[in-house]
Amino acid sequence: MKVVLPGGTGQVGSILDRALTAAGHEVVILARRPTREREVEWDGRTLGRWAEAVDGSDAVVNLAGRSVSCRYTPANLAAMMDSRVDSVRVVGQAIAAAERPPRVWLQMSTATIYSHRFDAPNDEEHGIVGGTEPGVPGYWEFSVRIARNWEREQELAATPHTRKVALRAAMVMSPDRGGVFDVLLTMARLGLGGPVAGGRQYVSWIHDTDFVRAVEFLIEREDISGPVNLAAPGPLPQREFNRALRRACGMPVGLPATRWMAEIGAFALRSDTELLLKSRRVVPGRLRAAGFTFAHEQWPETAADLVRRRRTRQTVAGTGTGTCTAAADPGRR
Repeated sequence: MKVVLPGGTGQVGSILDRALTAAGHEVVILARRPTREREVEWDGRTLGRWAEAVDGSDAVVNLAGRSVSCRYTPANLAAMMDSRVDSVRVVGQAIAAAERPPRVWLQMSTATIYSHRFDAPNDEEHGIVGGTEPGVPGYWEFSVRIARNWEREQELAATPHTRKVALRAAMVMSPDRGGVFDVLLTMARLGLGGPVAGGRQYVSWIHDTDFVRAVEFLIEREDISGPVNLAAPGPLPQREFNRALRRACGMPVGLPATRWMAEIGAFALRSDTELLLKSRRVVPGRLRAAGFTFAHEQWPETAADLVRRRRTRQTVAGTGTGTCTAAADPGRR
């Protein structure tokens, strides 16, 4: 099949591109700065010749959007919102204008749409959308607003012949350099992988292989539309999450961090503490109800698998030392 990936040069896009290409599918990437023959230029805002790639395709998986791994300044928050909403709008316009529209449009969303909570997991049916919960920084509401606007723009798109699915994805864990697992592994290796602000907050995640399998599953399942959680069924408190990661890479020590220490660390990494402190307890209700089976359900074995794959890549590249250091192919944006 032919799959078009707007924003496909980023971390998650690279994972999906690699897997779909290896499976024999034709993959066309829409990129702001194309460098390969099968990459087509677009600006993420306006219609252009790139829309010809959408016409006649089997599936569009829109991954476009400014990275959330940044300081949450007004300018960055505006860029996060605009890059997501604008790209969804113009992808919808391209599908609506196509003579042979794709049969399915998978739109990236985020598990961050759900409320910060500890009491119960969030699935698609009973989960609580965040933005109004008490006791959290007020600016956290903006992340939820981004997610809601992201999904609403897809809902409003006039694409009657194309099924629409919103991928409420948790953190995609892969051994590639530059991704979230790369950062977490580096912190653990430095002895900084302890609990943050007590470590009660839940961490939701999905193994990269299961992410790809879930995307393929949703492309084929014509009976599924609307929001779908892409998260492993085993979210766990951050304290336990980091403990399992330290065990996987052989680091016995993980220094705890208070909230103010997390603020300093986030500033140094040019990121934001919401990514560390918000409790994201998300479970895949619709996927499991539809019969999807996860190859990696629990974090301890997933962490061990990712560390093992990292070491294998280092050995193949001739840079491995048998320790959990960083090396892999960087994803491009």
